[in-house]
Amino acid sequence: MDKDSAVLQGGFLLANKLSAPATLSTLQKGDWPRVQQPILQAVGELFQQEEEGRAIHWRKKLVCVLWCKLLCRETGEDVETGWKENPLFPVQNSLPEVNHVVLLELVKSTAAAEIFGQLLLCLPQAQICTELGRLAQHVSCSPTSEDDVCLFLDVWRELWNGRDERKAGREDDLEKMFAHQFARLSFQPSPTQSASLSPQAAKRFKLDTSDLCPSSPSVPSPPTDALYILLHALRDIKDHISTSDFCLRALSVSLDALYTSFFIDRAVALPTEQKLHFLSQVMSIRERNDGMWSPELLQAAQRDLRASYSPSQFQPSRTMLAQALKIITELTQFWQNRGLLKMCDSNPSYSEFKLEQSVHRVLKALDGADVPQTVGEMDVSNIKTILRGVQESLAFPAGESSPEVKARVAMAIINHRLEDYQDFAVLFAAEQSWAAMDALWTDCLERNRAAFQQHETLIKLACTLMGKCRSATADASQCIKQMKIIADIFSALPLEDKNKTLAAMLRLSRKGFFGGSVPSAMANRFGQELNMAFNCIIQGGGGASAAVSHGNLGTAVSLVARVAFQNPEATLRFCCQSAIFNKGAFSLLAKILQHLPGLREREPKHKAESRGEEKEAKQNTDEGRDASSGRSLLCDCLQETIRAKSLSSNEEEQFLRFVGLLMTPVVDVEGMERKQSLLSPQEVVRAFVLPHLSTTSSGPVSIELSLQLLHGALCLDPPASSPHWVLGCSPFPLLYILVLLLNQAPRCWEQPPEGAVHHLSMETKELLVSVLTTLGRVVGGEVASAPGGWTRPLFWLYNKVEQLDWTVRFHLKPVWGEHFKNEVPSSLLAVCDLPEQEWSGLELSQYSQGTGLLAWMECCSISDSLQSTMLSRLSLDQSRPDHVNMFSKGLLVALAQTLPWCLVSQWSRLLRALRELLVSGQLYVPYSLEYAEYLPLLDLRAFSCELRLSVLLLRVLQLLCGSSCADWLPAEGWAHVGRLYAHAVRETLDSLRAKVPLPSPGASTVSPKGSAPEAGARTVPSQEVLFVLSQLFCHVQHIQVMMPAGPCEPLFLSSLELLRHYGSVAAAFPDSSTQLEMDNTRHFFSTITDNLENPEMKAALQQKIAQLTSVAA
Repeated sequence: MDKDSAVLQGGFLLANKLSAPATLSTLQKGDWPRVQQPILQAVGELFQQEEEGRAIHWRKKLVCVLWCKLLCRETGEDVETGWKENPLFPVQNSLPEVNHVVLLELVKSTAAAEIFGQLLLCLPQAQICTELGRLAQHVSCSPTSEDDVCLFLDVWRELWNGRDERKAGREDDLEKMFAHQFARLSFQPSPTQSASLSPQAAKRFKLDTSDLCPSSPSVPSPPTDALYILLHALRDIKDHISTSDFCLRALSVSLDALYTSFFIDRAVALPTEQKLHFLSQVMSIRERNDGMWSPELLQAAQRDLRASYSPSQFQPSRTMLAQALKIITELTQFWQNRGLLKMCDSNPSYSEFKLEQSVHRVLKALDGADVPQTVGEMDVSNIKTILRGVQESLAFPAGESSPEVKARVAMAIINHRLEDYQDFAVLFAAEQSWAAMDALWTDCLERNRAAFQQHETLIKLACTLMGKCRSATADASQCIKQMKIIADIFSALPLEDKNKTLAAMLRLSRKGFFGGSVPSAMANRFGQELNMAFNCIIQGGGGASAAVSHGNLGTAVSLVARVAFQNPEATLRFCCQSAIFNKGAFSLLAKILQHLPGLREREPKHKAESRGEEKEAKQNTDEGRDASSGRSLLCDCLQETIRAKSLSSNEEEQFLRFVGLLMTPVVDVEGMERKQSLLSPQEVVRAFVLPHLSTTSSGPVSIELSLQLLHGALCLDPPASSPHWVLGCSPFPLLYILVLLLNQAPRCWEQPPEGAVHHLSMETKELLVSVLTTLGRVVGGEVASAPGGWTRPLFWLYNKVEQLDWTVRFHLKPVWGEHFKNEVPSSLLAVCDLPEQEWSGLELSQYSQGTGLLAWMECCSISDSLQSTMLSRLSLDQSRPDHVNMFSKGLLVALAQTLPWCLVSQWSRLLRALRELLVSGQLYVPYSLEYAEYLPLLDLRAFSCELRLSVLLLRVLQLLCGSSCADWLPAEGWAHVGRLYAHAVRETLDSLRAKVPLPSPGASTVSPKGSAPEAGARTVPSQEVLFVLSQLFCHVQHIQVMMPAGPCEPLFLSSLELLRHYGSVAAAFPDSSTQLEMDNTRHFFSTITDNLENPEMKAALQQKIAQLTSVAA
């Protein structure tokens, strides 16, 4: 036994002696004063030795010990069982036997009514009613004092307030232990009970009235209706309530019990402002009357308020509304007649305030439409009259609490994490007048950052600080400190909530805290933070891959989110500048922004209004900005960035790739859900493409860059739902602009027309054709899905392009499909058998008689499908050699006319068409041995197409370079012709590689000396390949010498490539030529190369030829 238990035991043993000849187990209520001193003295000694929290614990433990001891006596638990299963057994067993009088009087004397009520709430409702019956009989037994009344009312109020879920620690442990012991013992039958009774029957204890009030007659067991017991007990002790305070408390608790038992079936959700108004009034009254202000009092007031609007857990089973109203009105009239229901002075007490609130709630409930005019035999109007009389007698000036008091109450709730503290944090964040109390406001924010870590709360806090910082009397140092605290709170949010907060901030103001006039020191401090954040990201990150590999991406996202929360516009502008002008930074910054979709775009206004944010949106939206426009801040920042400075080619490339990443939809971590992109393709096209697609435009975005952006947008995965986003970008005018550009650029190597600012390069024209094809396919798909709805725009587009070149219109064929016929020069119909239902002829001056093959060649170059039609519909009688001969000559001329104006993609199509004509025998190209002294004994049939195509191109170039056409093209035109011919040589070389692939380095193709070559080696036409390569080299050199504009670098590179491959084949197949043959070939190549005028090219080729010979040797 410890010291504390010994002290307690001594006090009880001494009291037991003082009760002689009786014992504490038979003590009567009137005898308590005679024995109380040693018990209270021992208890007081224990409480004085302990600190406050420990003393409360001992008080609760003492009540548990006595209560469990009584239960053990009633159930007759044996010592052996109690020693094993009862944690309180050592203390409990050291005390003498007691009865309920000792327990209740000790509770009353030690002011432990709250503890008694809390322990009651741990029991099942039947046991609660049993214990309440004992309490009711105890307080009504003589002598009944005001302390009995106080005990009764305090226990009643504690029961109706319900369990305090906020308490934790040892008190909860004691309550759990008490409930467990009560449940364990309640299933043990008492020795006096019949063994045949079930354990359930033993749950209900017979009320032993002999130790409570011996003079009272035997009473039946109390009902299981707490309200019935309490109301009747209150009526029994009404004569003993002689003070206004007890009268007010009794009437208040009974009215609250009536209201919560009969008039509400679910908790009433009060607005936080109403709660604050009530609590502020309570604390003002407490402070004015008692000089007291503590978190405990505030917490108690919150419990009272919550219990007043929550359904009672003790639903009446025996008491009817009429009975309850009758008892309460009788009590009210009784105390009114005794003059106890009047205000004592001008300052209302807490009891008066509470009763006034209780009466108000019940009157409001009685005024409800669902309450009948009569309840039982009582007239409701009479009840209302009585209660209104009470209300009038308690009437006191309705005092509105000052903002300072409300602020103190809200801050105390937040500081001590009291009930609903997060709701009060929202109210605190939104209250502008409280922010004027700089020190208190700042202190509350600093101490309770976690309480404000919800994005709605944070936005209200930001709005409040915005209003404060824009006032003329704003303290810059306080504003800086408060903005830093709020930014710290934002930084602690999870990423999802950060994005919600950023989106809300963007709807409020594009410039965040800096949307109006703010102190300059505040702006300077933010500028420093912004610079530091991006310096850390760009200089420390070392590029996107380094950032990701080192796990720094999350830190970078947090840094950008923090500054973006303070000023979204400045942050995004800085981000765009860094991505475009810092080499390699675009990838990392795009990754960062993809993690911050809250910065995507402003939410439509109607959504903000539906959440009740219209007021803040109106007050904080920047001047001149339309909150409902949906304009993307990121897009605006990109426009400002490229408008402020001319971009170099590298910067344009970074801009292009940055925008491309921002347009790419982000895939979530699981890789299943595609989220919205940061920039929509439609937005990019509207901002950077449509305004700049003109050769006369002088804006910051060139045509080339506009086309690249449009191409990138169109190449993104198409949306799953229809219609396509491109329909929101004026697709038909856009198509017309594109074909107009194509029409204006037939000769991309020529100087631009007068007045044009931009000149389209060949690469740009290729891109233009690709974009036009893709866009036409997309729009054509939408038209095909609903052809009837597009008639007017289709006719508009058709009429607009009617004046353009006929070849341009074929690029729009996917758009209008079968709506219109294919229109071609009439001369084409003479060489092609085209059905009249689909084709019609145009009389064009530049396409006179005999130009049909020219038009045919142009059609073959436009698209693959059109080329297929031209080849299948060609009118040529192959059985007549003269027709084939004339066709071949005409095609040679047409090819010479078409070649200089072809794009690379068009030239590739023409080469494919020429090969098909050669293979099918429709095109006759005789091969001459002008670059060989004798006909080699080789089988060249497998390479006839390559050889004849090379000869054909040689003849075309001879025609172009001849005296009649030498002045036809400028230097730029000849350079383009050289590039196209070099492209043809590369395609031919690729064909040879495919036909005769080189063996792997480890494979040997050399036969042993004196042995026959292997059969596999003999089947490889290596000699034929070497011959074809030598012919191609000679043709290229011939053309290189003929070019009127001088040597062409692409042809020089083709010559080097031919020599390199010649050497590779000769080395891979050494038996393909003898040393003498190789020497002759070297001499032959050198002789032809000597004709070149450019000494550098000549020297490089001669060196390569010499290396070729040594390799073969």
